[in-house]
Amino acid sequence: MTEEEKLETSAAAESAEAETVTENSTEAASELSAEAAEENVEVLPAKKQRSRKKKVETREEQPQSEWKEQVVQIRRVTKVVKGGKKLSFRAIVIVGNQKGQVGVGCAKAAEVIIAIQKAVADGRKNLVSVPIFKTTIPHPITGRSGAGAVMLRPASQGTGIIAGGAVRSVLELAGIENILSKSLGSKSPLNAANATIAALKALTPFHEVAKKRGLTMAELLN
Repeated sequence: MTEEEKLETSAAAESAEAETVTENSTEAASELSAEAAEENVEVLPAKKQRSRKKKVETREEQPQSEWKEQVVQIRRVTKVVKGGKKLSFRAIVIVGNQKGQVGVGCAKAAEVIIAIQKAVADGRKNLVSVPIFKTTIPHPITGRSGAGAVMLRPASQGTGIIAGGAVRSVLELAGIENILSKSLGSKSPLNAANATIAALKALTPFHEVAKKRGLTMAELLN
């Protein structure tokens, strides 16, 4: 072989080696890109799952009070003072827990909300315990307050509360479910509510009557 042929063969061999190196490099690059793509595919959902997780805030629920309030009347009243008249609001509120305790509150203030708050506080100070016998009252009774009077009578199961206005509010918040009533005399809500409270306060439970007579509850009821 001549020198020219040897040079040509060596150049061809070098070009073939260069082609194989480039092919190997391209294959390695493609494998690396595939692995990187697979890694990205595996990592991305985890990131998405982490991003989707939201912080759940836990709020402690405040215990609800057993006492319930019901506004019976709000009136604008005036007081004559030196230099003119002073305007204020009077609120009548019934407070009870529907478990045998009820009270009536009355208060005045320059604003309605303050008057209601003061009336609620006054009602809680003047609570009365009501003896309830089988969802009704033990015996008939009549209560009086000023020029108003309220007559209460026991009722059988399923009768409901036969009353209206302030009398109904007092009986509902006291926890009585079956009763008959009649409002006599003054129609003022304050007088009616106070007369109902006076009647409920004067009720005598059966066990006290049985103790005074020296009898048992079964003997007294029979």
